[in-house]
Amino acid sequence: MINPKEVTHDPESGNYTFVMYYSGRDVSCTVKKEHNKLHVHIDNNLQAELEIKDDDTLVQISGDELPDSSIEFIKKSVLG
Repeated sequence: MINPKEVTHDPESGNYTFVMYYSGRDVSCTVKKEHNKLHVHIDNNLQAELEIKDDDTLVQISGDELPDSSIEFIKKSVLG
């Protein structure tokens, strides 16, 4: 489980910043939330777009393919 103190949120820009474990190492992750879309940037290397469904599930709609565990971690970090 993620510690909420480890997630930085800038309400003005809509960005969330945190560290996540991906591909065997800790990497920085920035997520910009716009309405029902999350724009994900991992380690200045990977990009993906996730859509928030009505039942609060996330579905990847474009970008580099992310494993389900990473999508779930992003969900907990951004949506709680």
